[in-house]
Amino acid sequence: MAVNTMKDIINHGAECYGDQDAFRYKVRKEIRSKSYRQLKADCEAFSRGLESLGLLGKHIAVIGATSYFWVTAYFGTANSGGVIVPLDAGLPAGDLCELINRADVSALVYDELRKDAAEAAAKKCPGLSCMISMQADHDRPAGEESPVPVLSFQKFLSDHEGSFDMELDPDKMCAILFTSGTTGISKGVMLSHRNLTDNAVCLDMKIPAGTVSMTLLPIHHAYCFTMDILKGLYIGITICINDSIMHVSRNMKLFKPEIVLLVPLVIKSIYAKLKDLPSLLPKHLVAKEAFGGRLKTICSGGAYLDPELIRQFAEYGITVLQGYGMTECSPVISTNLEWANKIGSVGKLLPNCQAKVVDEELWVRGSSVMLGYYKMPEETAATLTDGWLRTGDLGYVDEDNYIYITGRKKNLIILENGENVSPEELENLLYKDPLVKEALVRESGSVIEAEIFPDEEYAKKKKIRNMEEHLQALVNRVNEGQPPYKKIHSLKVRNTEFQKTSSKKIKRNQ
Repeated sequence: MAVNTMKDIINHGAECYGDQDAFRYKVRKEIRSKSYRQLKADCEAFSRGLESLGLLGKHIAVIGATSYFWVTAYFGTANSGGVIVPLDAGLPAGDLCELINRADVSALVYDELRKDAAEAAAKKCPGLSCMISMQADHDRPAGEESPVPVLSFQKFLSDHEGSFDMELDPDKMCAILFTSGTTGISKGVMLSHRNLTDNAVCLDMKIPAGTVSMTLLPIHHAYCFTMDILKGLYIGITICINDSIMHVSRNMKLFKPEIVLLVPLVIKSIYAKLKDLPSLLPKHLVAKEAFGGRLKTICSGGAYLDPELIRQFAEYGITVLQGYGMTECSPVISTNLEWANKIGSVGKLLPNCQAKVVDEELWVRGSSVMLGYYKMPEETAATLTDGWLRTGDLGYVDEDNYIYITGRKKNLIILENGENVSPEELENLLYKDPLVKEALVRESGSVIEAEIFPDEEYAKKKKIRNMEEHLQALVNRVNEGQPPYKKIHSLKVRNTEFQKTSSKKIKRNQ
C-alpha cells in the first residue's frame, strides 16, 4: 500500500494491526485502550463532525497535554483536508490568542486544564466559530458564558459515527507548527502530508510491531508527534500516554515501555538519579527496577547530548540513539541506529534527505523540508534557498553521511579581533561537570562570560560549600585547553533556573 498521507498511515494501521492496542492511557486508576481499528473510526467521526459544521478545509487549533482526543483531533482535521494547528499548552492565554489569530483558526479543540485560554480566545479571536472541549459531557450554546458554542468532544464523535473518505493532495499544507525558538518571534512552520509522512516512514529502524512505547515529550512538538505517534502507528507500536511529568516513574512501572523519546536535559537528570540508587545490585537490574523492567532504547533529540552519557547508559543495558532535526524538516534530519551508531555524531542522514555545508552552515534538502513560514515571506526567503533549508547550525557531514554539529550560526560570538567562538562548544565542556545543571556562554563587555546555575542537590551531597570557588576551578580547567581568544574571562553564578522554551532549551536573550 502506497503511503503518501497521514490518512494512508491510519488506514494501514487499521488494516495491518486491527484490534491490537494503538493507545493505552489512564483514566483515574483505570487503564483504557483504543485499537488501531477504533482509532480509524474515531478520526473519521471527527472529520464527519467538521463536515457537519461546514469546517472542512479550515484551520483547527488543538491545545492540551498528550491525550487520545488530542491525537484524534489532529488526524480528523488533517485527513479531511483541513489544517491542524497544535499549540503549546504551557503558553499564557494572551500568547495563545495571538497565535490563533495569526494562524486564521476557525475552531479550537481544548483540554479543560486550559479553560482560561479557551475563554480568552472566545472573546479575543473573532475568527472562531466554535470550540470543542475534551472533557465537557454536553454541548453548551453560545451565550453569556461564551460568545461561541462549546461542544462536547465525546458527543461530537458519537453523533457523527460513520466512514469518511476524501482525496488528499500530499503536497498541500496540512499543519502549522509554531516554533519555540530561543530568540525572536515564533514562526508558523507550514508542513504537508508528504513532509510528515515521509519523515515517519522513510527509515526502517527494525522495531517490531507490538513494541510498547511511552510518550514523555510535549505532543505539540514535531519530534513527539512524528516519531512517537506517526511513526509508532505506521510500524504497529502500542503507544502508552504518560498523564503527568510528576508520574513518569510510576507510569514506567505501570506500562513497562521498551522505547522512549527524550531530550538531553531529561536524559541527564535521569542518569543523575540512576547513579544515586543503591549500588549493591548490578547496574542492569537497577535500570530494570527504575524503568519498569523492559526499557531497552532511548531516542534523544532536541539538543546536544554529551557522548559520555551514551556510554554511561550502555553500562545499564540501555541504548541511547542520538538524532538531529528541526521543526522545519518535519523534524528528523539524521539519527543513529543500534547497528549504525557513531558516538559523537547526531546520526546518519535519513534516506529522504541530502545535506551540504555552505560557509560552515549545514543546508539540507528533501521531501520533509517545510513549505515555508505561514504569512512570513521574508523569513521564508531567508531560510529556503533553491529548495535547500538553511538550518542555522554549524557542522559537517563525514564520508558516511553522518552529521556532526558544532554550534548555532546565529549564536556565534564574533570577537573584536575577528575570531569566532561557538558558545555551545564551551557550554558542552562545562556540562561535563555534574555540578553544572545549566550553563550559558555569551559575550559580555568584549570578553566571554559563562553564567552557571549549579546543581544544589549534587553540591549538598558532595559537601561543596564555596560554590563560586568550585565553579571558577571548573572554568579554569576548561580554559586550560583553549586558545587565548576562546578562554572564559568572566563567571556569574545563578541561584534560579534559566528561562526555557517549551522544548527545554535555554532562552539565550536573557
